Amino acid sequence: MGLGDRLDHFPSQLSGGQQQRVAIARTLAKQPELMLCDEPTGALDHDTSIRVLELIQDICHKTGTTVVMITHAPPIAQMTDRTAVIADGRMKDIEIGENPRNAREIIW
Repeated sequence: MGLGDRLDHFPSQLSGGQQQRVAIARTLAKQPELMLCDEPTGALDHDTSIRVLELIQDICHKTGTTVVMITHAPPIAQMTDRTAVIADGRMKDIEIGENPRNAREIIW
């Protein structure tokens, strides 16, 4: 996650993006069967966001972990197997990702 130089810091000494990366790393270390991610890249810069999305995608493919990701960035949905579109508190549509893209291919 690129935080080796911050290993001895307390959470209050980390930026919001660094805290977010620590939370993702802690989750992945437990090798869960299900990951619920609410805006996992919300506080991250573009390059770090891509690295985090690649890591989540890689874990999903290698371990079979189911990932449910909430995002307001429609391009991120291009990397999913299925996308549920929710509007006004209701599910409007479920789209099947015919050819999910690699996180590196996404532009937003």
